[in-house]
Amino acid sequence: MPVGRLEGKVAVITGGASGIGKACALRFAEEGAEIVISDLGSERMESAAAEIRGNTNGQVKWVEANVCFEEQIENLMRSVMDDFGHIDCVVAAAGVSGANYVSGENAEGLSGNLVDQSLEDWNQVLQINLTGVMLTNKHAARHMIAKGTSGSIVNIASSAARVALAGAVDYCVSKAGVSMLTHAFAMEVLENNIRVNAIGPGFIETPMTQGLQDDAEGQELMRSMTPMGRLGSPLEMANTALYLACDESSYTTGATLYPNGGMYIS
Repeated sequence: MPVGRLEGKVAVITGGASGIGKACALRFAEEGAEIVISDLGSERMESAAAEIRGNTNGQVKWVEANVCFEEQIENLMRSVMDDFGHIDCVVAAAGVSGANYVSGENAEGLSGNLVDQSLEDWNQVLQINLTGVMLTNKHAARHMIAKGTSGSIVNIASSAARVALAGAVDYCVSKAGVSMLTHAFAMEVLENNIRVNAIGPGFIETPMTQGLQDDAEGQELMRSMTPMGRLGSPLEMANTALYLACDESSYTTGATLYPNGGMYIS
């Protein structure tokens, strides 16, 4: 039986209870990784962990953490180190489409026009989508450096990092920030043999796009922007993240890949 591409590796995945994060956790477990998912809501995380265990017989643990709070991310990474002794792969997948979005509870669309948006809502989106990714990168890398091990960090950006979407200025700016964070941080930790890359999904069949999927105009918008004429699947995103996490991409760092159904074709 062939050895999995992540055999013996420990992978930490934020936003791991649903959507792209859960798909990454399942796909990484299929490739032999020991998984720690982090998200909000113990029942949601245990349900995701049970699903992954049932499909892979892999070891899956969960730690509740809000990526907005540094001490919670510190605790997450420390808990992984206490349980496994090392961190090899990280997927920073926690994110929101707008300030009112709550994964697993609603399918709110984009935030609305910037001129009508409160500063509180703007800060909420930037805090989760950008600062949360930064904190995840920072504290995972600290442990990798202290342990003297190589590692791979995969950030979830968005094709909206390069495509302006009316009514989603906060989202676009936050995801553009994730892309630049990826490029700049990759330079900082290169000497520590840590690779940092990102994927920028297009429109994907996840709870985050459910509001658009349920609306005829929303469906038409997504398909009109996607030359392939369909939404992507979480599995397709997980396969892209897997490539960046494993040794097959050992000569790649500071890159953002855009699996988006041809959205950038002009």
